[in-house]
Amino acid sequence: MTAEVKPAPLQLTERQEARRRRILHASARLASRGGFDAVQMREVAENSSVALGTLYRYFPSKVHLLVATMQDQLQHMHEALRKRPPTDEDPAARVAQTLMRAFRALQREPHLADAMVRALTFADRSVSPEVDTVSRLTTAIILDAMGLEGPPTPEQLSAVRVIEHTWHSALITWLSGRASIAQVKIDIETVCRLIDLTAPTPSH
Repeated sequence: MTAEVKPAPLQLTERQEARRRRILHASARLASRGGFDAVQMREVAENSSVALGTLYRYFPSKVHLLVATMQDQLQHMHEALRKRPPTDEDPAARVAQTLMRAFRALQREPHLADAMVRALTFADRSVSPEVDTVSRLTTAIILDAMGLEGPPTPEQLSAVRVIEHTWHSALITWLSGRASIAQVKIDIETVCRLIDLTAPTPSH
């Protein structure tokens, strides 16, 4: 079963969508160079060739912009993982493999990863729709890797939420220099074993 989770449509015209994409690319480029502090709204506007007022209509704050940037990055990651899904027979191993691939993609751009994670941490209630979309995309990536034959059970969804929290926490501890990649891998593999514990018992 493939989990189809996409951001809620913004009802943008083709021209508006192209403008939004330029803004997100500019945000990612600036964050890649200098992290959270390097993403200044005026510079994003200049780099994406939009007026500052227009930028604020799309994204009311830097936090909104960077959370949307993470949403965009996860969407690309999800598409890449679908093209080359994990091959392990064990669902827990497939999820661990998938999350480590996502982690390594973020590892290649540590400044960008740090900026996006900081934005998620700073996000208040006004950013809830964007944060919810990031969470739904992460859930979809995990559910795809699990390869379920039907809808997930409540126990499986609960396990997925715990795995999400662990992955996010591991990202924060790695970015702050408090955990090595090896430790992150152990933590991810350990929490993914919850999937085996929540698998429905075959009926006889």
